[in-house]
Amino acid sequence: MQIKEVNNTKDKQAFLDVARQLYKNDPEWVCPLDNDIEAVFNAQRNTFYQHGEAIRWILTNDQGQLIGRISAFINEKKANYQDKRIGGVGFYECIHNDEASKILFDTANVWLKERKVTTVDGPINFGENDQYWGLLVEGYTQPTYGMAYNHPYYQKQFEANGYKVKMEQMTNEFSLENGLSPRFVKIAEYVMKRRPNLSIKQFDPSKIDSFAKDFINIYNDAWAEFENFTPIKKDYVVETFNKIKPVVDPGLVQFAYMDDEPAAFVMCLPDVNQIFKKFNGKLTLWNKLRFLYLKKTNFITRVRVVVMGSKPKYQNMGLESVLTYKCFQHVMKNTNMREIELSWVGDFNEKMQAIHKGLGATPSKKHITYRLELN
Repeated sequence: MQIKEVNNTKDKQAFLDVARQLYKNDPEWVCPLDNDIEAVFNAQRNTFYQHGEAIRWILTNDQGQLIGRISAFINEKKANYQDKRIGGVGFYECIHNDEASKILFDTANVWLKERKVTTVDGPINFGENDQYWGLLVEGYTQPTYGMAYNHPYYQKQFEANGYKVKMEQMTNEFSLENGLSPRFVKIAEYVMKRRPNLSIKQFDPSKIDSFAKDFINIYNDAWAEFENFTPIKKDYVVETFNKIKPVVDPGLVQFAYMDDEPAAFVMCLPDVNQIFKKFNGKLTLWNKLRFLYLKKTNFITRVRVVVMGSKPKYQNMGLESVLTYKCFQHVMKNTNMREIELSWVGDFNEKMQAIHKGLGATPSKKHITYRLELN
């Protein structure tokens, strides 16, 4: 076996092709867009390179066939926490072979140790946790856009190489075929009636700058209490909004304001993976035209709730319920989408778990973020 750092165009293509090779017989897998994966490792497109670095490798067997890949990265804004220095690994793929797996992990560990890393989280992304984050261990059905998918045996490979569970990430789902839960509707309508100073705005793609400011205002306040949190910056949010602009339905991104102060938001996206499954990762001109056509024909039937949050001082007021209610009203009135995926909620987030339960959602997937102590 031979492991090689990705450092030229041919290697970059090989890194992408590892996944195609390993999942070619898996009917549930959806090949991520090549452009999306490459953007993670492009310093001009990924703002995390402003305060971090990343590397990736490909593994081949003695016949030169692709059999694995892995990436490693360090984000200096989040690396130093208490007595730890934290790095990460991600985009892991490997054949069902213990030796191959060990080579990949050992190579990443050497690079991380050279940067004084003591603790490794994985599989994670060199970016925020809304995409490519966690190892799938339950619910091997077609993934929604941005959600991690992998072979079941990866769990044993991570654990055999010393990784322990850091957190579990639960994804729930429900159907809108029979409408929303009457109890949930009653709560949302009660909150709206009781709060005359509450106003709701849906996302306007022509006003990205304004909505990005409001998103940051809420997000950085809402997540400040969580471990190792670092505030997000405007350039990252604007980059994200521009990225989703071609696929976003403005009615699925809603903001709540209390006396005109940004208070809460919810971001949902149509599951474009239902279309991307046909593309094998290639966003050619023809596939772009196919995408526009299929999007207009109500081909997409599923929505992914990507993220929601509210400022701590507004968290017991039911604003998340109102925003979710508004989004799902829009879905039922204006789209053909009826399947809802609520992804993902960490085992530490009891408030969001309660909201999912209130909607009548049931468990559908579980991912795990693992942690390895190098020392």
